[in-house]
Amino acid sequence: MTDTSNRAASSALYRAVWRWHFIAGLIVLPFVLILAVTGGVYLFKDEINNVAHADLRFTDARTESLPPSGIVAAALEAHPGTVKAYTPAPAADRSAEIDIVDDAGMRNTVYVDPADGRVLGTLWDGGAAGSPAMYVVRKLHSLEYIGWFGNRLIEAAAGWMVLLVASGVFLWLPRGRKVGTVRIKARKGRPWWRDLHAVTGIYTGGFIIFLAMTGLPWSGVWGGKFYDTAYALGLGMPDGYWSDKPLSGVPTKDVVDRAPWIMEQQPIPMSDRGNAHAGHGAGAAAIPEGDAVSLPVLDDAVATVERLGIVPGYAVTFPSGPTGVFTASVYPDDITYERVIHLDRYSGEVLYDAGLEDLGTLGRWAEWGISVHMGQEWGLLNQLVLVLACAAMVGLCVSAATMWWKRRPSGALGVPQVPADWRIPRTLLVMAIAAGIFFPLVGLSMLLLVLVELLAYFRDRHLSATRA
Repeated sequence: MTDTSNRAASSALYRAVWRWHFIAGLIVLPFVLILAVTGGVYLFKDEINNVAHADLRFTDARTESLPPSGIVAAALEAHPGTVKAYTPAPAADRSAEIDIVDDAGMRNTVYVDPADGRVLGTLWDGGAAGSPAMYVVRKLHSLEYIGWFGNRLIEAAAGWMVLLVASGVFLWLPRGRKVGTVRIKARKGRPWWRDLHAVTGIYTGGFIIFLAMTGLPWSGVWGGKFYDTAYALGLGMPDGYWSDKPLSGVPTKDVVDRAPWIMEQQPIPMSDRGNAHAGHGAGAAAIPEGDAVSLPVLDDAVATVERLGIVPGYAVTFPSGPTGVFTASVYPDDITYERVIHLDRYSGEVLYDAGLEDLGTLGRWAEWGISVHMGQEWGLLNQLVLVLACAAMVGLCVSAATMWWKRRPSGALGVPQVPADWRIPRTLLVMAIAAGIFFPLVGLSMLLLVLVELLAYFRDRHLSATRA
């Protein structure tokens, strides 16, 4: 009796996990496809931008260069407006980039040959994406086009991806029959698609979990909780860097295109208007107290951050308002060199200077994970491994949809039947609750699924009673 009871409970558990794996998989399938396709493309954003806009991004390799003020002045002469940021040429054969907001409020990136000030052309400013096309890909990846709700949907899908991998491994494990295959054995039909789905999942599941977990720091709910927890434990963005400097209400992410994730929420300091006539060095021009910044001051700001050792590829954001600051930031492929530096717009005093080594343990881990997630930590190898993982995600979606289509009865969804025996082990229930707490939006969607399951159960009972 005990063996029979255990087998029945095991079978019920298997069918319950299969049912939830099936339902959750169908629900998140379109979101996983969006994440995989856009993520796979965005891994190669720099390469795509370099090819698509080579005439703007590249110049003849020369060692001589105009001062930053001269480069920005050339951009303003061709495209009048308000300068928002200056990005020096990151290499001898690259152009400088100047972000300018015109009178109509449109922000454009002007590309200038740093050797002679020749304006090469403009693009609508795509921010960290580097081009309008990659900006669209980035926004689709996070579904920001539909606001906060889209971000929540993607967050829930990422959490479910982790649980789908875990439940898929459980379903793959041998249960006294020929399952748990590590190669495709079937030749055709639904068994072939089943083997393809299982083999793809078992070989790439770890990469999929990594991508899901390292993408979650950008999410609204999970990412916010992770940031707050890391800060509270002293393992994220530590206190002490601001000392007695007055702070603005503007977070760093609203000032720069790309800052280290853990620093994005940190408020920028404020410049001291009492230093308005202090100047940035011998012979520096007087600095107006309005929004405008005299260009020679930029030369001093650039000289300061380069003297501090910031690596090429950085950008300098101009002060906004009388208490604004110069902000130099860089997020290079090697994140050990990531940096954010704030300078007083009047005196040139360094108000803030921090890099990876200044972060707590969770902050450094998060930065490393994000860097790998973006395909930049180990160069081409990193990109190729992750694009294969993205292709595997697409393959899992296609094989899952094909299996469902082939097994579904005509005119029905073909959802696996609710097991008659719901004696699911208490440990599994605890794990489900823990997963729901760790992934809050997954927990919410679990509750919705349970509600749907209960409604379906009582409907079936009602129909059975009516027929009787």
